[in-house]
Amino acid sequence: MSEMSSYAPGTFCWVEVGTTDAAAASRFYAQLFGWEAETVMDGPDGNYVMLRQSGKDVAGLYQLSPEQSTQGIPPHWLSYVSVADASVGAKKAASLGGRVVMDAFDVMDVGRMALVQDPTGAMLALWQPKRHIGARLVNEPASLCWNELATTNADAARKFYTALFDWKAQEQDFGPMKYTTFLNDDRPNGGMLEMTAEWTGTPPHWMTYIAVDDCDRTVSRAQELGGTVCVPPQDIPNIGRFAVLQDPQGAMFSVIRMLTPS
Repeated sequence: MSEMSSYAPGTFCWVEVGTTDAAAASRFYAQLFGWEAETVMDGPDGNYVMLRQSGKDVAGLYQLSPEQSTQGIPPHWLSYVSVADASVGAKKAASLGGRVVMDAFDVMDVGRMALVQDPTGAMLALWQPKRHIGARLVNEPASLCWNELATTNADAARKFYTALFDWKAQEQDFGPMKYTTFLNDDRPNGGMLEMTAEWTGTPPHWMTYIAVDDCDRTVSRAQELGGTVCVPPQDIPNIGRFAVLQDPQGAMFSVIRMLTPS
């Protein structure tokens, strides 16, 4: 198992889904991945469900507030990057042409976070860990294994993220498509591709990938549970087999059966 006790700054460390029906979404993901769902906060100031695999935190889930729904924020997955100081990270993001959507604030005693938007429009959270480091299990079936940026301007996004996190960018050709792998401390940490005309209407975003044992079986199960197939299962040469799904509330995510360990 890839159990985690800490994350180096600049490493993706957590994912969570904001949804319009927390109870229904919790059931969907529990039945799809075998996750255990526990409500760890439930009150007038909000709610939070911890999703666990083998007793270890792997993701979070919460109900979008009426204000968020009024603002037109749809159900979505959000990726977090571990940082040494969320306040400093937010200021740096702004200086590089990004937008600070939510300035750094304390999340009780578990950590400190900020929400930023890169120059192309993709949202990303910065996480300064305290009691909660992020996912305790990664790169195993039913856990986070990859985060991928779909953007309208790969050059602008590359400049932003390499400056913000000191990532290195490696570009590869996959036929007609160029793919960038971001390295943190020389380790693969996330990917990026530039959206084509086929993506019209889809805003730039970071996509969450959850590892699975069998991509096709997971897709069939998602459909049985009321999910939608956005991209049917297909192979990525020498990488694995993936699909893009949408949960019954509308949040999109990917699943992948890796050929080799992440």
